[in-house]
Amino acid sequence: MLSTSQPAAVIAVRAVHTNADVTVSFVRTRGRARVRPAGPGAVVLVASLLLAGCAAADLGNEGGSVTGAEPPATASGPAEKPGEKGPAEKPVENPEGARAPQTEPSPVAAPAEGPVDAPPPATGLDLTEHSTSDPASPWVVVNKRTPLDPVDHEPDLTTVRGYLVRPDAAPDVAALLDAADADGVRLTLRSAYRGYPKQVAVYEGWVAQLGAARADSVSARPGHSEHQTGLGVDVGGTTRPECDFEACFGETVEGRWVAEHAAEFGMLVRYTRQNSAVTGYAPEPWHLRWVGRELAAHMRATGVTTLEEVFDVPGGDYAD
Repeated sequence: MLSTSQPAAVIAVRAVHTNADVTVSFVRTRGRARVRPAGPGAVVLVASLLLAGCAAADLGNEGGSVTGAEPPATASGPAEKPGEKGPAEKPVENPEGARAPQTEPSPVAAPAEGPVDAPPPATGLDLTEHSTSDPASPWVVVNKRTPLDPVDHEPDLTTVRGYLVRPDAAPDVAALLDAADADGVRLTLRSAYRGYPKQVAVYEGWVAQLGAARADSVSARPGHSEHQTGLGVDVGGTTRPECDFEACFGETVEGRWVAEHAAEFGMLVRYTRQNSAVTGYAPEPWHLRWVGRELAAHMRATGVTTLEEVFDVPGGDYAD
C-alpha cells in the first residue's frame, strides 16, 4: 500500500493564464488521490484542467479498483466446521440514516454451553438381521429377565479343546485360543456348554450353600444361563490359577489379553463392573459370550458393552 505522502502522479505544465511553469502533484491518501499544487498559479491550472475535461494522468486504477484500498470482504477463508456458521454481515448506518451496502462482520456466536453429543459412528450393520429371542440365533439375549424359550432348549454342539460349543461359535473360540498361544499367553477353557439339567444342579448347589438371594448374584437360574445356549465359555490362565473364576482374573496376563483381544474374535467380556446394573450380574472377567465378529466390532465402535442396550432388551435383576 502506498504511503500517504507518496505522489501518485506528477505533472509539469505551463499555466496559460499565468505564463508560469507549474508542477502539480496528485498525492494518494488512504485510497483517494488529492491534488497538491506546487508553485504559483496551480489553482488556476487545476480549474483549467477540470473545465477542459482533460484527464491529467492515469492515477493507478487497475481493473476498476483503486490501488491501495482495503480489499472487500470475501466468502473465502477457513472452511466452516460442522454445525458452525460463519460471521453474519451486519449493515452499517451512515450519518444520514441510510443503510449502506458496506458491511462489518459481527462476532461469531459463542458455542452452546455444555458438551455436544456426537452421533454414534455408522457401522452399516443391520441389527434386525438375527432374532434376539430365538434360542438358535447367534444374537439371542439371555439374562435374568429374558429366559430361553423353550426353557430347556438344547443346541447343536461341537467340540473345541474338549469342551462343547455351538458349531457357529467354534471357529472363533478356537481362533481366540490359538491367537493367545501365538502371543505367548496360555489361555485355557474352563467351562462351556451346560444343559438345562446341569444348570439345575449348579444353581441348587449355590442355593444350598449361600441361600437363594446370594445364589442369584453368582449363578443363573436354569433357563437363564448363557452357557445353555452353547455360546458362552469361561476361560482361565496358568500364571495365577487361583484367580480362575475370581474377579482377580481380570488383573492377570490372561485376563488383560482377553479384555483387549476378545472382540477381534467375535467375543464379548459379557459382565463387567461398569455394566452390572444392566446385565444383572457381578463382574466376571472370565466369562465370554460369542456374538460374531460383525456385532462385536459394531459394539466396540459404538462403545456399547451390553446386548441389552444394543437390542433394547430388558435387563437387570429377576422380576420376582
